[in-house]
Amino acid sequence: MVQEINFEGKSAFKCMKCGWMYRDKDWAKKCENWCTKYKSCNLEIAKYAIKV
Repeated sequence: MVQEINFEGKSAFKCMKCGWMYRDKDWAKKCENWCTKYKSCNLEIAKYAIKV
């Protein structure tokens, strides 16, 4: 399940499988679904992750 967190004073959504964070909850859900199904990261999804 995607977790909502406060990151740099704004809402962010964290994939609980790989730890990547997104501003958009839908991208975090897509990431988590991919991680769960394929046990890997998808670069097409990860490019929307928050850059830290």
